[in-house]
Amino acid sequence: MHTEESVRAADAPPPDPVVRPRRRLLRTAGLIAVAAVLGLVGGTAVGYGVQAGRPPVALPALSQPGLAYPAKPLPAGQEAEELSAKEDLRSKTDGDLRKLLLPRPPGARADGQDGWMPLDAYANSFTLPDSALKFQLDQKVRRIAARAWYEGENKWVRIELAQYHSASWMGAFEHVRDQQRNASLEDEADSIGDPVKGSSHGRYYVFPVEREPGYLDLYQARAFIQRGDIAVTVLISDTRKISGNEIRSLAERQLGRL
Repeated sequence: MHTEESVRAADAPPPDPVVRPRRRLLRTAGLIAVAAVLGLVGGTAVGYGVQAGRPPVALPALSQPGLAYPAKPLPAGQEAEELSAKEDLRSKTDGDLRKLLLPRPPGARADGQDGWMPLDAYANSFTLPDSALKFQLDQKVRRIAARAWYEGENKWVRIELAQYHSASWMGAFEHVRDQQRNASLEDEADSIGDPVKGSSHGRYYVFPVEREPGYLDLYQARAFIQRGDIAVTVLISDTRKISGNEIRSLAERQLGRL
């Protein structure tokens, strides 16, 4: 997924596994922008005419019950107790993001990437780096943590946590939705994915085997999940068949750490 290298023939010493690059579809930003401008021109003229004939409506109160903490004012000089980590989800995700990555399994070999990941390196892992970089900047990415390892001879696993600024948590949603769409549209994909338990719209994908004469078989599985302002990506590549339970379990365990 991150390189275009091929796996050598079965009679040669087994190399480190590689994954083909993730595909990204270019956004039709130009067409969308033109449609938006035309809609604004026509809609504004009609909207002003309708609104002018309506009586004024009072605005809702700025303060709304149930949103403040604590719920009731405290006596003078008394401070509210701090929320526990279970109640304040931000206390965990605003800390060291690297500590939220799943640890490598016993006996697994590190793949060099373990910790903070520069944005340019992250963008270069996609087929269209320039487009990926612009997309991440537009979505106000905050930081990225990643961990990759090898298991056995040819199994490769990578987990990425991309966190976006809290004021733009939709960045995580957009990123996950974009990757899910691409996974479903790829030529070798035959499924819209299966849901990841514990997430609202996270999905995992198991792809059919890729076979070429003289080369080892290539299997791939991926999962894309959003949890608040964090986009979770789980990637598996192997020369042996990858089960749905394998990618699902890995994705759910990573989700549980958030």
